[in-house]
Amino acid sequence: MEALLFVGGSPVTIEQLAKTLEGISAHQIREAVAQLSAEYETSERGIKILEVAQGYQMVTRRELAPWIKRFLQQAPMRLSRQCLETLAIIAYRQPMTRLEIEQIRGVNADSAIQTLLEKGMVRITGRKEALGRPFLYGTTPLFLERFGLVSLQDLPRLEEFVQKEEPVKTNENISVAQAN
Repeated sequence: MEALLFVGGSPVTIEQLAKTLEGISAHQIREAVAQLSAEYETSERGIKILEVAQGYQMVTRRELAPWIKRFLQQAPMRLSRQCLETLAIIAYRQPMTRLEIEQIRGVNADSAIQTLLEKGMVRITGRKEALGRPFLYGTTPLFLERFGLVSLQDLPRLEEFVQKEEPVKTNENISVAQAN
């Protein structure tokens, strides 16, 4: 199982492991993954097993990132503010059309959607049954993986981000004569 997680490269599901390891139940596989994960944690190794995107993946520890980046000399995936806004809208309201995204953002989303498609963060999930049959966009397993989510239900609740607006304080005692 350890070797399968190691060579997997992307999250490996319990179903994939069960199919490969014939005769071992999903319950036994979950227990074995949990035991292996605990071993990595207690021995403080440079890798750990992370549950992400509805599967398990071997990953390096976050605190080792500076050395790994230096070793690999790769820049992390960077997304512009426009792309992050578009990605957030799609993640919370998917599937969505380009027009629906633009109505929320108030600006053209063509380039942001194209960038997100190229980076594999969103995909075309189908076509809307509407005039012109526009594409519907949704997030990908890579999105879950990059943001460390098991599923979309792990997204922070929108209420956590909404700030209550305070009323603007005015001095109602100032008369027009005092203001001039």
